[in-house]
Amino acid sequence: MVVGVLKVEVFLPDADSLKAKRREIRSMKDRIRSRFNVSVSEVDNQELWQRGTIGIAVAGGDVGFVRETLESIRTFVERNWPHLILGISGEIIKV
Repeated sequence: MVVGVLKVEVFLPDADSLKAKRREIRSMKDRIRSRFNVSVSEVDNQELWQRGTIGIAVAGGDVGFVRETLESIRTFVERNWPHLILGISGEIIKV
């Protein structure tokens, strides 16, 4: 089994409350989840108004499939929210 993870750190300058931030994060998570059928969660900075960290996980039997899926997600995020991204990091683990 192969597991791939992406960590996307975002800055939300227009969020003036936790509610506004969570609405934006939820929108991002829902779009990623529905397009790629992967696990997505807010994993850090939950109590900060303008920062968020989204974790994305992909599992599969083939390293190539997992790598391609992670790259597609990275490209999707960079195209849709380039002004919000502080950083993206990823890792592939063979279990």
